[in-house]
Amino acid sequence: MNIGLFTFNSPLILAPMAGVTDRPFRNLCYQLGADLCVSEMVTSEKHLWNSKKTQLRLNHEGEKGIRSVQIAGTDPKKLAEAAQFNVQHGAQIIDINMGCPAKKVCNVLAGSALLKNEPLVAKILSAVVDAVDVPVTLKIRTGWDQESKNAVNIARIAEQSGIQALSVHGRTRADAYKGEAEYETIASVKSEVAIPVIANGDITDPQKAKEVLAYTQADGLMIGRAAQGNPWIFQQIKHYLAESKMLSPPNNHEISKLLSEHLQNLYSFYGEFSGVRIARKHIGWYLKSINNQSQNDVESFRKHVNQIDDASTQQQLVTDFFNLQQPLIAARTARAV
Repeated sequence: MNIGLFTFNSPLILAPMAGVTDRPFRNLCYQLGADLCVSEMVTSEKHLWNSKKTQLRLNHEGEKGIRSVQIAGTDPKKLAEAAQFNVQHGAQIIDINMGCPAKKVCNVLAGSALLKNEPLVAKILSAVVDAVDVPVTLKIRTGWDQESKNAVNIARIAEQSGIQALSVHGRTRADAYKGEAEYETIASVKSEVAIPVIANGDITDPQKAKEVLAYTQADGLMIGRAAQGNPWIFQQIKHYLAESKMLSPPNNHEISKLLSEHLQNLYSFYGEFSGVRIARKHIGWYLKSINNQSQNDVESFRKHVNQIDDASTQQQLVTDFFNLQQPLIAARTARAV
């Protein structure tokens, strides 16, 4: 599949996630096999572009892969200007957010709330496509609620407007992240339009990835929450799709090394004060991948490390905790024998 001049073969894409898909995490996922990583969404409200949060989201210095930036808003003109602004700051692909179910986004009629207004969707898509020379993509849900699934209609509008790829999360806005994603609508979208369609939602492991590709006939897959604390999922899925064999998961030492690199990049990107605090959620996610350790011990460590305020102590504690598990496992095995 193609997105503008970029060519992919059944790509694996990191979904845009507020507070997660910052530059350090995008670079890590690119390093571990992601074909495209979409940034946290950037507002179309011009008066916020100079805020520290937006400036960090606009920072692509040293980005290891394609720079895809998601924008959010409700006004076609403002979104067109936001697209131009982000292209000027290095974006190579512009993605439009019509999939976010968060109340604070939908309450201002942005995100997935836009799916209720198809004429406005058409105006927004045409305005943004006409405003920039880079490819424009779109992320949606299957509809507003179970009684109003209109993803196929939105997909047709997107295709007519010049959108070059469409990601579909297999839930309605009302579903939020509850229940299981349904893929029937994604399959219907794929059968109705010629532009590339990316399947998203509950793709948690290589087997599920293969099943979703086969069922929906999608051109690629988008991975969101399953990559949190588990960025090697991209490597694992690629290996399974190519070889029909599971790639061994990383051991605790490998996880420790990867996490150490991630923490250093967070400290460097945000500064120590913010970096330490942002790192806490990532540490919590990585701890879910730890091998051969009791849940009580993991939870006790998580609570302890979350009280640490300086980078060097935080990193040393995390490194020691992961690396100590290997000797502990060997000792337990010896006692058992």
